Amino acid sequence: MRLSIIIVSYNVKYFLDQCLESVFRSDLHLSNGEELELEVFVVDNASVDGSAEMVREKYSQVHLIANKDNTGFATANNQALRLYTGDWALLLNPDTIVERDTFVQCVDFFLTHSDCGGLTVKMINGEGKYLKESKRGFPTAAAAFYKMSGLIRLFPHSRRFAAYYMGHLPDDETNPIDILPGAYLMISRPALEKVGLLDESYFMYGEDIDFSWRIKLAGFENYYMPSARIIHYKGESTKHGSMNYVYTFYNAMSIFVEHYFTGSHARLFNILLHIAIWLRAGVAWARRVAQAIALPVADFAVAFAGFVGIKLLWSAYWASNVNYYPPEYTWVIIPCYILVLMFGSWLYGGYVRPMKLWRVVKGMAVGCLVLLLFYSLLDESRRYSRALLLMGCAWTLLSSIGIRALLSRLRVPGFDLRPMRQHSCIIVGGEDESDRVRQLYEGLGNARIVMLPNDGLDGRKLYDTVNYYKADEVIFCSKDLSISDIIDLISEPQHTQGRHTQIDFKIVPTDSDFIIGSNNIKSAEDLYAEELRTIATPLNRRNKRLLDMACALVLIVLTPVLVWFQKKRKKYLPHCWQVLTGRMTWVGTDGGATRKGVFGPEDSLPHRAKAISPELKERLHLRYMRNYKLTTDLLIILNNLRNI
Repeated sequence: MRLSIIIVSYNVKYFLDQCLESVFRSDLHLSNGEELELEVFVVDNASVDGSAEMVREKYSQVHLIANKDNTGFATANNQALRLYTGDWALLLNPDTIVERDTFVQCVDFFLTHSDCGGLTVKMINGEGKYLKESKRGFPTAAAAFYKMSGLIRLFPHSRRFAAYYMGHLPDDETNPIDILPGAYLMISRPALEKVGLLDESYFMYGEDIDFSWRIKLAGFENYYMPSARIIHYKGESTKHGSMNYVYTFYNAMSIFVEHYFTGSHARLFNILLHIAIWLRAGVAWARRVAQAIALPVADFAVAFAGFVGIKLLWSAYWASNVNYYPPEYTWVIIPCYILVLMFGSWLYGGYVRPMKLWRVVKGMAVGCLVLLLFYSLLDESRRYSRALLLMGCAWTLLSSIGIRALLSRLRVPGFDLRPMRQHSCIIVGGEDESDRVRQLYEGLGNARIVMLPNDGLDGRKLYDTVNYYKADEVIFCSKDLSISDIIDLISEPQHTQGRHTQIDFKIVPTDSDFIIGSNNIKSAEDLYAEELRTIATPLNRRNKRLLDMACALVLIVLTPVLVWFQKKRKKYLPHCWQVLTGRMTWVGTDGGATRKGVFGPEDSLPHRAKAISPELKERLHLRYMRNYKLTTDLLIILNNLRNI
């Protein structure tokens, strides 16, 4: 008997590696005594992170299909479904980890349930929480409305209001369901022969709903079997709060409606879907705007009130006349003062989370110096009061710090100003593997590492250790613990009470030097660097863009002079224009971390050293991204001024 596993990959190299490792460590002994044979396909949709190369090097037994373009989920799966030879086919997400007996449990279920055409399992996320997407109902207009309106959250176990996730069915009970999740969707060959391939009109999302419903229409049942479990990290490739996700998801639902609803029902459902798209778009836009302007508005309002109060007190004390300064000073000059100070704070990252007070102080100090310089250049008739300016600057700085301190006191995310405590990590595994993982952490920052043997470990002991050491992370060594053990340890709710903080659970694959967690992937060099100047931070992205624009404008202005010194004159103005409009950056990196660059980090080397090996080039790009500075970009531009 053969099971064909199909994994579609797109820029998730480390997840894919761990997924394949768990697949090939699976137990293949069926309950009837037969041996299950695995046939594994990986369809890579033009990843730029080396996913295809990793599969070729480490998993020669895998049938790799490396696409030159991102063909979408349905099309990529169909490429493998046209080639598979198994008795069952499994569509498996790359950001999943399977238990050792997951496959044999599923095949045994198919063998004992002749009506089963499709099957899925219980999905747990990287924090040990049950994923309600494990079982879903048919997306009727009512079910979609209850989901979109939020009623499903108020009545999570109602047959009516929670129909979208079939909340009335127990999470730990095997039952027929309507819709199978695409993260783990197993189908029998007889069912697939009747149903056909996935509908390629869906690019992403909706194809699993369509596929599952066609299984039922073909006369088979879809089952949810919670005795078999997987870890599904979920959503690494897509941010569910983004407008792109909202549009793609609801557009897929619209396609589904066109296929399976007719008449007034289809029109009503499509109207509801489009209303939902615009409502979600409006709410998301309003939330982003509110979050973006709330702190600057508070800074401005408090600073303005203080500035006016200082003006009134100073004019009463110095001139014995509270109306000494003209109205234009209050309504024009003071707002200009505050905006300059706030711009300085913004420029130095005073509005970037996590909040750092030194950025606010530095930015406003620069803003104050600019104001004093500008003040000194003004005509005497326009110099209202240097003392008022200095007192107002001091008040604006103190009020800004006070607002952030209040938000920190209220425990608003991103505003924690308390001193960084020592990072604490618990490594769970055997002695040799735990020691290897510990060495990955050594010398990488202020971290306290606790070694916890896996022998005899249960959930209560783990969480008691976590609370005692106030641990931030728990690292599991998959060489010494099965995925079943890990799921059992992280998903026992009776042991999670009284936790001092949210715990990050991570897993180290066997003999690997990377660590996969519930929210991110970290290599050894990334760990515990409190002030890592990474190019991915919002502050550095913004400052890099500002530098790009400023340099492009200067170079365009200096075109009559500099163009004659260029080695490739025809590219000079196009490059300047593309950088100015955001289609390129002056210094770019491989792998999609930045826009395409006119230059690369290797252009910091002397001219005769630029014929470098791929390994050195990779290290230069990695170092550039992890230790990004604006001065690095500026020096590379200046050193290559004749090559623009």
